[in-house]
Amino acid sequence: MDFNETAALDAVVASFEGTSDPRLKEILQVTTRHLHALVRELRPTQTEWQQAIDFLTAVGHTCDDTRQEFVLLSDVFGVSMLVETINGDEHGTEGTVLGPFHMTESPRRELGGSIDLMGGSTPCLVTGAVVDDAGRPLAGATIDIWQCSVDGFYDVQEPEKQPPGNGRGLFTTDEQGRFWFRTVVPSHYPIPTDGPVGDLLGASGRHPFRPAHIHVIAEAAGYRPVTTHLFVADSAYIDSDAVFAVKKSLIVDFTEIDDPAGFEHYGMTGPFRHAHFDIRLGREGGPQ
Repeated sequence: MDFNETAALDAVVASFEGTSDPRLKEILQVTTRHLHALVRELRPTQTEWQQAIDFLTAVGHTCDDTRQEFVLLSDVFGVSMLVETINGDEHGTEGTVLGPFHMTESPRRELGGSIDLMGGSTPCLVTGAVVDDAGRPLAGATIDIWQCSVDGFYDVQEPEKQPPGNGRGLFTTDEQGRFWFRTVVPSHYPIPTDGPVGDLLGASGRHPFRPAHIHVIAEAAGYRPVTTHLFVADSAYIDSDAVFAVKKSLIVDFTEIDDPAGFEHYGMTGPFRHAHFDIRLGREGGPQ
């Protein structure tokens, strides 16, 4: 074959014709077409292409048991949110990115328990319910929660300071589909910038910050799970999330409660912040 720009594409696409899995064949051929189109448009030098390979190699080397730099790379290019949007369930709560810190198993906790193992100064109570697409409560649904501390770090980022499982909890809804737990209001924080993704943001003049949020995965048998966030309404960077994950329906008021009647009503002993967030799950196969 006389290898030229056009023949190269045709030859590589044809090389995947024998792929037995139809979906894999489609993925390989479409990826080849777009990758060749990118190279023909940018016309990188050999040095630039080696720099691209070195960058991706560095991304891989930065991944470990508690950090996923490739997820971070997908996030900052908006691809994670694009995939989430394509696969979203119109009958359920809007989803958003998983993020790079769902790397350890959340400990099981009783309803009303605290995920704050550090003794934050201002407690926070999060309440809500898991319901189906018709608003009926889903008893026995699981709620996986993880968040950063008031200083903006996850437990896996500060193993010398935070006890394992701080900011994490796995809860089961009661017979009315309700869940509630105690925590602290998380801080906004920068995504990790000490790796190749941080270098990319620096080179492009982009900030690395995410608005304050609590991560949630909600699941129930027979329903489509959802991975989502509760975004703190008054947080910095709520309009410029570094990973493009904010959706209006996920912004929640963390209301200050400072009167004794409120303390008694919610079973708290002093001033606290309260956030309420209901989660709707669509049925597998659509509404019924």
